[in-house]
Amino acid sequence: MQGKTVNPRRQCAGVEVNFAKMSGCGNDFIVIDNRKKIVKNPSRFAIKYCHRKKGIGADGLLLVENPSARRNRRNFRMRYFNSDGSHASFCGNGARCIAFFAYRKKIASKKMRFESDAGSIPAEIKGCNVKLKMPKPKDIKLDFTITVEGKKYNVSFADIGVPHIMVFMKDIKNIDIDNLGRKIRHHKEFRPAGTNVNLIKVINKNKLQIRTYERGVEGETLACGTGAVASSIVSVLKGYVSSPVSVLTRGGEILKVYYDNPSAGKVYLEGKVDLVFENKIRA
Repeated sequence: MQGKTVNPRRQCAGVEVNFAKMSGCGNDFIVIDNRKKIVKNPSRFAIKYCHRKKGIGADGLLLVENPSARRNRRNFRMRYFNSDGSHASFCGNGARCIAFFAYRKKIASKKMRFESDAGSIPAEIKGCNVKLKMPKPKDIKLDFTITVEGKKYNVSFADIGVPHIMVFMKDIKNIDIDNLGRKIRHHKEFRPAGTNVNLIKVINKNKLQIRTYERGVEGETLACGTGAVASSIVSVLKGYVSSPVSVLTRGGEILKVYYDNPSAGKVYLEGKVDLVFENKIRA
């Protein structure tokens, strides 16, 4: 019996989507202007195209969308999806990248304010750097103990739009962060949502070194903006550092964290943004 002939053009049919691949200090993203709702299923899109072997490859997907009617004074709305398809209310380096994208595409001016699921975010383009005001820190809890495989860890917690655990160590270079991070991320103390995990080494009064295991990526990333801010705030409250704090990321780049009374929510994140390339795909 003769099989049906398949039209290869029909197999490859789809909607043409313009995208930018961007990096915020090593945290990389697919960024799309979705104001016309080209991407119908962001979760499925993120799983497919953030894949580093079969897709474009990224830590997450950023969508520029129209602001809600009640917030029409905002330039746009940011939506973020991790590479595993899960939705996150905020991403610090993602917010810096999407601000730079919006400025390049003339969606917003150098000084802008955009909507996110973690609140309204003011941002400013400063050359190749982007500085933004972070969501107000909440649920800060210093110095409590959790047990992982029989070993006790002194940890601290802060929510910067997304939850973060901080663990201070003298040596973070030789730690298997994927193993330890996964166990803390799924620890019963933080169920059901889980948490991001930061290993921190204090370098001096104005500098930290961190490694971050990101929930949703389910592994270590080269940088994490909310992790840098959470680590800096906890370090300030514990008396280890003073503002401004330089945070050395796994990728070797520096994120700057400025604060003016962190508990009042006046915390800022600044760092470099790179446009890696722009292209089109059929999705």
